Amino acid sequence: MATAGPSVNATVSLQDIATRAGVSAMTVSRVLRNSPRVAEATKKKVMQAARALKYQPDPHLARMMTMVRSRKAPRVSAVLAVVREGAPQDALHDTAYQYVSIGDIRSRAEKHGYHAEEFWLGRDGITPARLGTVLQARGIEGMIVSPQSSQMLCAQIDYSPFAAVTFGYGLKQPSLHRAAGNMTLGVQMATAQLAARGYKRIGLAVTRWVDDRAEHAYSGAMLHFQQGVPKSARVPILLFPHNDLRKCASVFKEWMKMHKPDALISFDTYVPDWLKQLGLRIPEDIGLVVHDWTHRMKGLAGIYQRRDEVAAAGVDLVATQLLQHERGVPEVPRQILIPPAWMEGGSVRG
Repeated sequence: MATAGPSVNATVSLQDIATRAGVSAMTVSRVLRNSPRVAEATKKKVMQAARALKYQPDPHLARMMTMVRSRKAPRVSAVLAVVREGAPQDALHDTAYQYVSIGDIRSRAEKHGYHAEEFWLGRDGITPARLGTVLQARGIEGMIVSPQSSQMLCAQIDYSPFAAVTFGYGLKQPSLHRAAGNMTLGVQMATAQLAARGYKRIGLAVTRWVDDRAEHAYSGAMLHFQQGVPKSARVPILLFPHNDLRKCASVFKEWMKMHKPDALISFDTYVPDWLKQLGLRIPEDIGLVVHDWTHRMKGLAGIYQRRDEVAAAGVDLVATQLLQHERGVPEVPRQILIPPAWMEGGSVRG
């Protein structure tokens, strides 16, 4: 038989807590909003009084009060900073790599009452330190970080004044709240689709950056799949040695000749041309699944990472932090994984 939890006194007011703690009702309000303007000893005393009285906040009232306070504080801008990296000549700006679009971010931000504005590290003298100064001067408190260079300039930002979230696992430290695609599920989905269509030797060829950005979900899921097939059908994973795929043609062709996969999970750029140069036809001789499918790749089979939903999850995480007055690097980062979808296409057998 389940044990009932502690009873909650819904009629307790802030003044009741203030009287018990020996402080003002305004001080109680600041403590419950986690304001930095209250001493730690006072916070402790107020929270002890609230627990003793079994105080339970009204979430609807809290939301309305947050809206009222935001109108009284014009110094806080209703802008979310979307931090990009404009490092010149970085290979990760090649069209082979996909990122969360500003359009998808703005679409969700507007539903929370925010405008999303891009800021580019590495352009026009914007250093990580300078960016922090600019954002604080403009009263911008929310930040969405989109790592997209091997230099990882975003790792040098001081996040303590901001509510921040990142996409994927490119930014490992500091560890922020993050939204990402579930590529373990994506690779499992793709290998299952290929196996069901009769493919026997399924290979994976992506760059180390792609695998790292997914916290090794690609390689981990492929290794798991290979444990379930005969050793003779296992194809070693190819992690390209360069982020610049143009430098990887010879490595790819050598790998193909040595291991002879009959289906491949890889990029939509460069790889089809390399296969053609090897005399292989898609899908007659080899099946091709795009590891990161987008709407411009219609006609190809692929794993659709649903970045619109990743964007929405990231914006929601920032909006929640702003509502709860949470700033800086979290002690326990929250992670939201969006399940991908399989996209049919003529690059594999039907």
